[in-house]
Amino acid sequence: MSEQDPENKRRDFLKSGAVMGGFAMTGSAAIISQTAMAQDEVLIPFTDMPPDFAGPPKTAGGVFFQNTQFIEDFYSRNEDQFYVVQHYGQPELNTNTHRIQVSGMVDNPMSLSMADIRRRPKVEIVAGFECGGNQQGIYQGLIGNALWGGCRLRDLLQDAGIQYGGTEIAFYGADRGMETIRDTEVEQSFGRGLSFNEAMQDDIILAYEMNGEPLPGAHGSPIRLLVPGWYGVTNVKWLEQIHVQDRRFSGRFQARDYVTLSRRDIGGVERWEERLVTKIRLKSAITRVTRSGNSHNIMGFTINDGTPLRAVEVKIDNGPWQRAEILPGATRYSWKLFSFAWDNATPGDHEIVSRVIDVNGQIQATPEELPEKISRWENYGQFTRTLTIT
Repeated sequence: MSEQDPENKRRDFLKSGAVMGGFAMTGSAAIISQTAMAQDEVLIPFTDMPPDFAGPPKTAGGVFFQNTQFIEDFYSRNEDQFYVVQHYGQPELNTNTHRIQVSGMVDNPMSLSMADIRRRPKVEIVAGFECGGNQQGIYQGLIGNALWGGCRLRDLLQDAGIQYGGTEIAFYGADRGMETIRDTEVEQSFGRGLSFNEAMQDDIILAYEMNGEPLPGAHGSPIRLLVPGWYGVTNVKWLEQIHVQDRRFSGRFQARDYVTLSRRDIGGVERWEERLVTKIRLKSAITRVTRSGNSHNIMGFTINDGTPLRAVEVKIDNGPWQRAEILPGATRYSWKLFSFAWDNATPGDHEIVSRVIDVNGQIQATPEELPEKISRWENYGQFTRTLTIT
């Protein structure tokens, strides 16, 4: 295959239809035209948001989030839209020499080069996810949606031959930092673990491509774990080791951090419970309102763990819930972008809010319905926006 300019390759990818992870993807060009603002569209500013709001500049080792008012594509651009969170900085790995070790309770320990990984059957899946700390204070900017390409984790683990009693799969990145544990300073790698049953799901991949391009450095080059339907912290970047063991993985970013502390009724007893941040909770958010002539349009996104959705609804002021349109082309694990035609919008101040309902009848919670919690993780409550129509 001849080399192609990356931007031309990306444009060709966005125009094409594809089948990703067993889910048909159609009409991607239509998706782009529906989410990009038309020439005659005017952005209506939110009054709950500073007019000059902007996220931090994108720097190696830093945090980056997008201004969700300007979601233009179904796919978040690698370079300036898909969010980035890095806990131990951004290691620079050599794709030609990097190896992934498969160790522990396996019959066939492995040391795989990227060439070995690329020789394995390639699968592609669209998956969107957000940071476990995404929230309204940054207007839901820690989020993104992309097409990921790589090899299926389950097949690799089967080839390694997990031994009896191997119940936990630990994933370690090449990013490292110093931690103080009981007054002792030690170096630790970023790591997360999945149970055997979780890791053997057929939609989990070791990703080396993002939106038709080699995985960028900020997103884990040359290879990362991709667990669709889970919060971003699970998707270990700069992957260097997969270790099978007989006990639960415990580390800062699974046992001591990214843990939701909330009050729950447990068998009739009120208790403070610590719960791992794992699968994405049912969520929607309004991100943009525009005017074209005398017409107004409301747009936003929904995201969850892959459970099919029944409806997305929008409420204006104290009016009834009204059904929004989920834009075409969404797949099981992608974000779902939605649109609502706001007819006869009256001048003055308004409150607007969205909610999403899945096929099981679960409804996105209001802030009042959320469990009492202390930690900043899992902010999935309905997100009310305010604006003024002139």
